[in-house]
Formats: sequence, structure tokens, C-alpha cells
Amino acid sequence: MENPRELALDVLIKVDKKEALSHRIIGDVLEKYQLSPKRDRAFFTRLTEGTLERQITIDYVIGQFSKTKLQKCRPLIRALLRMGTYQILYMDQVPDAAACNEAVKLAKKRGFARLSGFVNGVLRSISRQKDQILWPEREKDEILYLSVKYSLPQWLLQFFAETYDKEIVERMAASFLEEQKTSLYCMSRDGGKDALKKELEAKGICVEDGLLCKDALRVSEYDSLYRLKAFREGRCFVQDESSMLAASIAGVKEGQFVLDLCSAPGGKALHMADQMHGTGMVIARDLTEDKTDFIEENIERTSLENIRAEVFDARNLDEEMIGKADVVLADLPCSGLGIMGRKNDIKYNVSFDGMKDLAKLQREILENAISYVKPGGVLVYSTCTINPAENQENYQWIRENSELEPEDLRPYLPESLQIDTAEEGYIQLLPGVHPCDGFFVGKLRRR
Repeated sequence: MENPRELALDVLIKVDKKEALSHRIIGDVLEKYQLSPKRDRAFFTRLTEGTLERQITIDYVIGQFSKTKLQKCRPLIRALLRMGTYQILYMDQVPDAAACNEAVKLAKKRGFARLSGFVNGVLRSISRQKDQILWPEREKDEILYLSVKYSLPQWLLQFFAETYDKEIVERMAASFLEEQKTSLYCMSRDGGKDALKKELEAKGICVEDGLLCKDALRVSEYDSLYRLKAFREGRCFVQDESSMLAASIAGVKEGQFVLDLCSAPGGKALHMADQMHGTGMVIARDLTEDKTDFIEENIERTSLENIRAEVFDARNLDEEMIGKADVVLADLPCSGLGIMGRKNDIKYNVSFDGMKDLAKLQREILENAISYVKPGGVLVYSTCTINPAENQENYQWIRENSELEPEDLRPYLPESLQIDTAEEGYIQLLPGVHPCDGFFVGKLRRR
């Protein structure tokens, strides 16, 4: 039987070395080892995701009890200290002694017996003195305080503070640490959402109606999606409601031709194909075969016949597509600041220079995207970030550099979602403020 702590250790080391993205490797481990019983699976997932989620806070605490700077420790020792500290501070069901002892065992097993005393000493000091940890004082340094409390880089919080008011910054920061429920888009066939809801509830899964989209369900307290018959049969797929809104705002009609430029894993493309009820065609493109493989897996699972995946670099102009598309969806590569609650790697890997480069790349792709829109057709520009340079500024750039005109988004939004800029053709959804991921959607039409 695999040791969930040892599997977690391997994941943390690979992520620390930037050998893999955490959500990918965690998924791979769960699929490979099929951890059983269910509590081992849950323990592994919480330990890995929680340690990564709270890493800045954890490192701050370790720094008070370790004479050796954490960045000078071996990757394995660093990972052991982090996961041990996480268990001591955040996992009440784990006795502190067990967290310490298991870390020492793993250090010895992996050939670091001479450092096992160091690991033991640091973790036991944290355990004994966790009520005396010196936390930053908000009055002296608010950015440091928020950074340690919500485990976000200081530079990123400073950036948010220059963009949004204080209350919104803290609401967003807090939301990234909240439990993220899984949103499912329910296919229109086989009884649609109502039938699927009854089926999932009968399996003992906690199911709620979506808050923003009529075809959405929010689920929790399930073991694995792949163990659900409805998911395996393609009667639903994972899609956050913010992403569903982007697909709904496209307003596809039966028989239309849709071009999705950066589609993987294909949620919005599948959504639009389903909304056209087997008519028309959606071309779902992405940069590499690895990415289009994800799309093709989802196409096969959902059995949709009016969608096709293609490998294509969106930076290159496809002359055959000029003026052909009823709908062009440009959901472009972005900094991902709106989904940091789902993908912990983002907050540790994003940079200010990287965001500037992405904004430039987005305009390069948008220049091509604009040309594909036929007369009367629409361009939907969306990202999963909350950076104005990648969102509102690029939307304004489209307006100034094309003949496309903004389209009022209010008819596509639920009554519960009132955003002032919708009339101007775009919305910025904020995590912690709206009940979904952070997301930008803008829509323009060629008259």
C-alpha cells in the first residue's frame, strides 16, 4: 500500500523544482495509484494542495524556528518541513507527534538520516510554540500582513492594491483560500440538468444549482469524477460558471461556424457545440498536439459530432479563415490571476514582466482574430485574469484598431449579476466579489 505522505513528498519536490504543475501531477498520482481507502485519497489531496496553498505562510513560520534559511535546505528537507508544518498548523485530525515522527521516518528512508534530527527539532519547536508565533502587525505593514495571512506574494498584493480598493483586495485574497466547489456544465441531452441532478444526488453527492448559469451544477463531497457514470458517459464536464458565461455570451445559433482559437481543454467549445444541438461546426484549435489531445478526449467522451480539434498557432494568420466565422472565441493565454484558488502554481510563478509579455502576445493573436469575423459576426475576448492590462486595455485596443463595435451583454447575464460595464460590452468578474473565478469577457460585433 502506498504511503500518502510519501506520495505528497514527491509531488512537493517536483513542484519545488518546477518539474511539473501541481494540479497535473496531483491528478496523475491519483489516477496512477488509485489510493484506497477514500480517506487516504483525501489525506494525500489535502496535504499536497494545502501545503502548496499555504506555502508563503508556512515559510514565514519555519523562518522563526530554523537557524538554516529554508532556501538553503535540500529540496527534500524543505518539502518535509513544509508538509510537517502544514499538518501541525492546519490539520487538527493529525496529532503533532505523528506529523513530526512521519517526517523523520521519511528523511531517514530517503537517505537523509543525518538531517532527520534537524527536521525533528524544527517541527517539534513549531509544535510546542505554535501559540507564540509572531505574526506581522497590520498597522506596521499591511502588505506583509496580508501576504502572510493569505499566502500571496507581496508584490502581487501591492499590484492589486494599486488596481482595486482595499476591501476588494482582501476579499479576493481570502477567496483564494476558500474551498473550491466543482462546477459542471450539464449537456442538453438525456434529460439535461434536472435528470443529472437527481442521478448525482442518488449517489450521495452534494449537488446545488449553479448561481450564474442555467445549465450549471455545483458538486462537492464526491470521490473522483471519473468514477461517476454521468461524467464518463460525457453527460457533463467540468467548467467554472465564469467560463460558462463566456460561452453563453457568444450567443451561438444553430448552423453557425465557430472558431475557438486557444481552446484546450475545450470546455467553451464543447459548450457552444452543445448549444447548437448537433448543427453547425466548432473548430477548436490550440498550439500543440498535447493540448488538442485534451480536446479530442473530451469530444470523444461527450460524443459531439459538430466539433473538430486542430493544431494551429494562433499567432499565425490563417488566410483561409478570413471573414468566415460567425463567432470567434479568443480565450487567450493569460496570467491566470483569477483562478489562483484552483491553481496554486500561478501565484508563485507569475511575474510583472510576464504579464506585460502576455498582454503583447494577446494583441498579436487578437489582430488575427479580428480578421476572421464575418460581417454580422462576433468576437468574444476572454481571459481568466484580473489584470486590467490584459483585459480592459486590450478590449479598448480592439475598439480602437478595428471596425468591431461593442455589444450590450445585459441580455446574456442572470438578474443576479448586475455589472455597470455590461452595457459597454464587457464585464470583469472578481473572485470573492462574484460567485465564480476571476474572469474577463468582452464582446464586439462586425456590422
